[in-house]
Amino acid sequence: MAQKAQQFLSAYLFAAFSIIRVEAVTDITNRPEQRALEKAGFTREGVIRKAQWRNGAWHDQVLYSKLRGE
Repeated sequence: MAQKAQQFLSAYLFAAFSIIRVEAVTDITNRPEQRALEKAGFTREGVIRKAQWRNGAWHDQVLYSKLRGE
């Protein structure tokens, strides 16, 4: 279900705005979300180290993007 929502949202954003890029960020331990983003056509760009403070500790994030036409 997350995959479909990501596909619809990115399609809407590309249709409604003159943008060329949509980004998504998720926790490095959230493998289901990473798989959903990849299935929705997003490309993993890299790890943003210690990008989020949560539950008393810093956590790494994974950056994904989708470009217009992909």
